Amino acid sequence: MQAITANTADAAVNNYRQTPRWLQVWRNMRRSPSALIGLSILLGHMLVALLAPWLAPYDWTLQNGYIMFQAPSAEYWFGTDNMGRDVFSRTLMGGREAISVTLLGTLLAMGWGGFMGMFLGFVGGRLDEWMMRLVDALLAIPWLLFLLLIISMVGQSGVTLIFTLGFFYGIAVIRVVRGATLDFVARDFVLAAKTRGESRFTIVVKELLPNVLDAMLVEGAMRWAWMLLAFSSLSFLGFGVVPPTPDWGLMIADTRGMMSIAPWATLFPALALSTLIISINLTADAFGKAMGLDRAKAPV
Repeated sequence: MQAITANTADAAVNNYRQTPRWLQVWRNMRRSPSALIGLSILLGHMLVALLAPWLAPYDWTLQNGYIMFQAPSAEYWFGTDNMGRDVFSRTLMGGREAISVTLLGTLLAMGWGGFMGMFLGFVGGRLDEWMMRLVDALLAIPWLLFLLLIISMVGQSGVTLIFTLGFFYGIAVIRVVRGATLDFVARDFVLAAKTRGESRFTIVVKELLPNVLDAMLVEGAMRWAWMLLAFSSLSFLGFGVVPPTPDWGLMIADTRGMMSIAPWATLFPALALSTLIISINLTADAFGKAMGLDRAKAPV
């Protein structure tokens, strides 16, 4: 009986090891109610942003002075704003620009910041020390002032926002990925690659990247949430999307002075932004735990 039990346990372990990594992570995430809630809300936001032009019942740029500040009703589900525009249609469309710009910015930040972090962690020495002091100096700059300065110098456009956000938030990725890389640079498989005479680029891509990819993905999800908040803050200050393009931050800025007479025009875009950021954080936390990573203990 003991032999049968031992064989069954060994078989279960072998089956677990043979299961694809992504399937193991998904099975772990399914056990977390917060992960399912966060992932469902996140996918819902993504789907709505994709289908928003077809879901919006009215033209989101159409102004009508005769229906200003109308309360939510069967005709206008979220009411109308100070220009007589349908808040529901504009809220649906408001997520498209925010999600597309920040998602591309996050991929850019993970790309250059992740590669730089792996390279510095692998090379070490004075180059690593000097570059990390530069990273510390850049991180000490207030992020909002930094972003406003770059955008005011280069110009206000979607491409500018993508590269500006991607550059700034990639700096923080360098620190996290470098810390994760330091755990592997002295491992046998890296030393074996050096002995074979492989180039630094090959070692970083083939040996280090697969081992720090989990930490990069979790960090990328966290940076995406912060980047969304930064993007909305820039729109709120008038440095984000250009009107009349609907955006949640811009909608809040336009209607914040009418909270006493038309609170729905501000509350609905604020609720949409809040649920998106919360869903990303819930998903990122569950994703990290499913892969055995603790974001609270991540290197900074």
